[in-house]
Amino acid sequence: MSESSRDTAEGAGWGAAERGSYRTLMPRQVEKISWLNPRTLWAARNGVLASWFGDPTGRTRSRWVAQREAAGAPADKVIRRDDPDRFSFMVMGDTGEGDDPQYAVVPGFLKMSQDTRFAVVASDVIYPVGTTDDYGTKFFRPYQDYHAPLYAIPGNHDWYEDLNGFMRVFCDTAPPAPLPAPRPLTRAWLRSLLWHTPRTPDEQRLAEARQLRSAPAQQALQPGPYWAIDAGPVRIIGIDTGLLGTIDAEQGRWLREVSRGPRPKILITGSPLYVDGEHHPCPIDGGGTVDDIVRDPEHHYVAAIGGDIHNYQRYPVQVDGRTLQYVVSGGGGAFMHATHTIPRVSIANVDEKDFRCYPLRGDSLAFYSRLYGRRLRLHRFFTLTEAEAMAVIAERLGIPPTRAQGASARVTLRTRLVAGLLGAGGRPDKTSRFRLPVRKIYTRLFSPSSATYSPPFFKSFLRLDVTPESVRLRCFAATGNLREELDPPVEDEVTIPLV
Repeated sequence: MSESSRDTAEGAGWGAAERGSYRTLMPRQVEKISWLNPRTLWAARNGVLASWFGDPTGRTRSRWVAQREAAGAPADKVIRRDDPDRFSFMVMGDTGEGDDPQYAVVPGFLKMSQDTRFAVVASDVIYPVGTTDDYGTKFFRPYQDYHAPLYAIPGNHDWYEDLNGFMRVFCDTAPPAPLPAPRPLTRAWLRSLLWHTPRTPDEQRLAEARQLRSAPAQQALQPGPYWAIDAGPVRIIGIDTGLLGTIDAEQGRWLREVSRGPRPKILITGSPLYVDGEHHPCPIDGGGTVDDIVRDPEHHYVAAIGGDIHNYQRYPVQVDGRTLQYVVSGGGGAFMHATHTIPRVSIANVDEKDFRCYPLRGDSLAFYSRLYGRRLRLHRFFTLTEAEAMAVIAERLGIPPTRAQGASARVTLRTRLVAGLLGAGGRPDKTSRFRLPVRKIYTRLFSPSSATYSPPFFKSFLRLDVTPESVRLRCFAATGNLREELDPPVEDEVTIPLV
């Protein structure tokens, strides 16, 4: 098995490595999304409008669900499969940018998924706005050689066109009839004036795209944007957190109902419950939170896996004498969200010795230093070696270096200044009023978009191996380099007991 990033810098993908074969899978022309482009931001404006003028996704979702039930979908939204007691499935999140980082994941994903029964896409299937016409190059083409069903839950980007593309592809459902126009001079009316409305899809283009995954073994029809799968000894529950990371009252009632009973459960959510050293329990309209349901011992959850944030994180949280694994898995193809901005972890009795992330914080800082060295044409000042980045992160967090270095790097005024400018996290007791706003501004405004098309990409995906006794969860890396493509390294592994 290949060395991981925790073993060596070469295992992280640094150095003069040979690029993988993933480009042979890509179309000749690739759309390069830039989140600094005003046109892209304007197309993705619905999230901001929902936060200003009220979130309409609950009402829209309810109409989609009612339409699926009228077409014969089960009212309990449970997909009952015939998987054996011992089986495996895959999870990847935030996949669909359609460029090098997405396709770089595919060869390793196909290699590690050969005997799996199905896969789940956890959030943001298609960027930037979930358009139906984008599914050809961003869904059907990359995963055409995965010979099993692909289920999905939508992310906020899939909602930017009111879920039209998602529901068409995964539920084979056309849009419901339009609602009556809102009363003038109301908040809903103001929202409607600016709302990004779905584009009319190219039906021939969609039909041609579907042919890429047309084998009977690849087919799966979901009961809606949220669902449960009974597979072997476990129930996997996927929830739709819409535009703003919340769920409506109707979905909340359903979630409480399908969470009952002694069967072990795994939650898949578009918004992670623990991320970046913070707790986000996910409110339910009408009261309560998703995490209240997950933590209830009578519901028998063992893990909660969320997308939306484009990296990997794991928090083993002790709840009433048992351990719940809270996982972030959003590294399936979109640009990399930094991990070096995560402060020293101390939350819910989880500290640095328990916390895991990929990429390692030092690799994240080295990646961003190279990126902004090029962008700002200050390469000699900004660029940190992997050893320098690891050393300054260890100093700021007050922890030993995560990866053993061949030779220790000296932390200088320059490396400290670059780490600070790039939003590197620190210790909770050392976080100043100035540093925290800098980190939040950095993570929101200065993500790299897809400006980097050379490895390492620091992508990841999960494989879960289920038995009646346990679930083994492994996080595999995809860097875009040939070595990690042929033998994907395991960046994290945990065995979760079911009994």
